[in-house]
Amino acid sequence: MKKIKIFGWSALLLIFVVAFAMGFKAATEHNLEKGYQVGDTAADFSLKNVDGNMVSLSDFDSAKGFLVIFTCNTCPYAQAYEDRIIALDAKYKPQGVPVIAIMPNNPSAKPGDSFAKMKERAAEKGFTFPYLLDEGQQVYPEYGATRTPHVFLLEKTASGNMVKYIGAIDDNYQDASQVEETFVENAVDAMLAGNEINPKTTKAIGCGIK
Repeated sequence: MKKIKIFGWSALLLIFVVAFAMGFKAATEHNLEKGYQVGDTAADFSLKNVDGNMVSLSDFDSAKGFLVIFTCNTCPYAQAYEDRIIALDAKYKPQGVPVIAIMPNNPSAKPGDSFAKMKERAAEKGFTFPYLLDEGQQVYPEYGATRTPHVFLLEKTASGNMVKYIGAIDDNYQDASQVEETFVENAVDAMLAGNEINPKTTKAIGCGIK
């Protein structure tokens, strides 16, 4: 009888642990999905760049907005978009909308995304923009980023940095020459011209943030 009671309590404990874990995962996913929505004001941050300096959005006095892009070293999707991200910075930084790249992965889970590896990758690819480490993974949950890459276009306004577009860079990660919809370029062009952005959101395609 005693063994049966112990088994019963063990089974109940196991059910409780599983239920708690599932609930925690669901709550985490819910929080990530919430994140920022188009029209929200994004809070500033202070993150370490690959050059060792701390970088905040407030450092860019003359900026009209920002392309905050969550990306990393190791994801094949992120790698496929690196040259396109460099091109976006080259095109829009002179117009006041620089790229701010943030690496959101936990380096303990993805050693290839360590700060040392970030510095190597930035030098190898010739990144022309800040490549920041989201140390402690504090920033990406605020944004609601779930993939690498995941883009958030911000417009600098009198009341703060307003989210104008969220999603993918374009509609073909595999082949830049076959892109039909340049979502980010269309969004930035519309924002700078004072026109309505359409679409305001797309589905980010990439690796899940670890």
